[in-house]
Amino acid sequence: MAISSEELDQKQRNYKTAVDVWVAAIRYEEALASVNHTVSEVDQWEHAATREEEARKKAKAAKLAYEDALRQEFYKF
Repeated sequence: MAISSEELDQKQRNYKTAVDVWVAAIRYEEALASVNHTVSEVDQWEHAATREEEARKKAKAAKLAYEDALRQEFYKF
């Protein structure tokens, strides 16, 4: 079954959005890692690392969904 262009476009947008969120999480963690830390800032930094990991997983999942849709469209499997 062929996948619609609209569905491919949506999966591509989902992937782009997930990557943008991931990049923002990396930059936030980087900003926290670039200063001297108080105890509360270390807690923020650790939370930022967790947030980055969650964003990375979502970006990877969105990429896989988009790649699967492209395979379905171009190779019919």
